[in-house]
Amino acid sequence: MEKFKVEVWSDIVCPFCYISKRNYEKALTLFEFSEQIQLEFKSYQLDPDFIQNQDEKYDIKAYLANKYRRSLEEIEDMLTQITSSAKSVGLNYDFNKVIRFNTLQAHRILMKAQDEGLGNKLMEVLFSAYFEQGLDLGNTEVLKSIALKSGLNEPAFEEAITDEQFAYRVKQDIQEAANLGISGVPFFVFNRKYGVSGAQPVSVFSDTLEKAFHEWKASTESKIENIGNGATCSIDGNCE
Repeated sequence: MEKFKVEVWSDIVCPFCYISKRNYEKALTLFEFSEQIQLEFKSYQLDPDFIQNQDEKYDIKAYLANKYRRSLEEIEDMLTQITSSAKSVGLNYDFNKVIRFNTLQAHRILMKAQDEGLGNKLMEVLFSAYFEQGLDLGNTEVLKSIALKSGLNEPAFEEAITDEQFAYRVKQDIQEAANLGISGVPFFVFNRKYGVSGAQPVSVFSDTLEKAFHEWKASTESKIENIGNGATCSIDGNCE
């Protein structure tokens, strides 16, 4: 059965991407035709040039203050607000434990996981590992442990981190986002017709699902209007 596709561009270090995932999932539980929806994760890197120095003590607040040229107080206020928003959807962010990392390798593994039907499961575990548990996802062995626990086998993991096709596919997703005018995440695209940007409330996802799905359903079930009947030949050989 053909399914209605929802694509979401996101990055593992984006706090609003995890929050929006929760709100979208809630909307999906309320949607009558949820079994006909296919979710596809698309890669995006908020900081593709980030280099993690394993020998330095990492402080995400200082890093963000320096990157965005804001005071530590402003950054602390921002993270407090984000933590509160996450709490409202059942997530327990702990920015005191977060270790920033370059997400390319994780996205490569997600590509492979998605090929094997494990994309949503792995994305959930990675988000939690980063924002709630403070695991170092820049460490390949940590990523391997998470991937294997999520159902990916060891040969598949090794293929994801060594085969350059997966890096190429990540870059393709990022270029595709640029082509669509996407400049920030999360960004949901419903049937390549409607876009939802940011951590929107459940109602926005519900309304968009309803509208986009029923339009798609109508188009797939549409029949040609017969203007007139003339002489025809049928497959059983009758011509009249």
